[in-house]
Amino acid sequence: MASPIVFAVDDEVQIRRLLRMACESEGYKLEEAVSVTDALSKFYMIRPDVVILDLGLPDKGGEEFLERIRESGSKVPVLVLSVRDAEKDKIRLLDAGADDYLTKPFGVGELLARIRVLLRHSSPEKTDVKVRIGTLELDFGSRRVTKSGKDVRLTPTEYSFLKLLATYPGKIITQTQILKELWGPNQISEAGYLRVYVNQIRKKIEEDPSKPQILITEPGVGYYLKAEDDSVFH
Repeated sequence: MASPIVFAVDDEVQIRRLLRMACESEGYKLEEAVSVTDALSKFYMIRPDVVILDLGLPDKGGEEFLERIRESGSKVPVLVLSVRDAEKDKIRLLDAGADDYLTKPFGVGELLARIRVLLRHSSPEKTDVKVRIGTLELDFGSRRVTKSGKDVRLTPTEYSFLKLLATYPGKIITQTQILKELWGPNQISEAGYLRVYVNQIRKKIEEDPSKPQILITEPGVGYYLKAEDDSVFH
């Protein structure tokens, strides 16, 4: 099996050197770009498995690279590295299609753990299970999500979140369970992650995200997908 390719888009030499050491220690192949223009010229030739994206690039903001690849239909997982730690910044990047967000300075162990999670989320499914909840349908085999027959575009992390809930329709999955599954045991106190992702998913699957009918919050406990009588497993 070929080594996963990590594409680091960052103009700081020290950061790229750190990323190379970290990735090589895990057996990943690292490719680099130092600007948005450089990254866009290499991205489709490299076909990376994960992108690590800095926002403060010398020619344009990293957000533009993210928007461009998402507009092209790419679903490659993107981990944003940034000194900005305000929740509004994280929400804006997730809206643009990022899968995760890590604030600088960061620990190498946590970075590698997040890369492993993103690789796991984007790996092909080996099951033909389908789940239907009302007009929402998840096909675990193809990783396709549709609502009323129309494709719903989700990032790998959003899909993994929704798939976890869809595996147990009508049953509450606690915040701790979700955090452990999606980000690992060291992130069980990061409930803010869940609120952000739930809001993003609701925008894509609910008729009225402010009055959710599918992805329901159980205050202080967790989340669940509202099971209908016609929920079907194949």
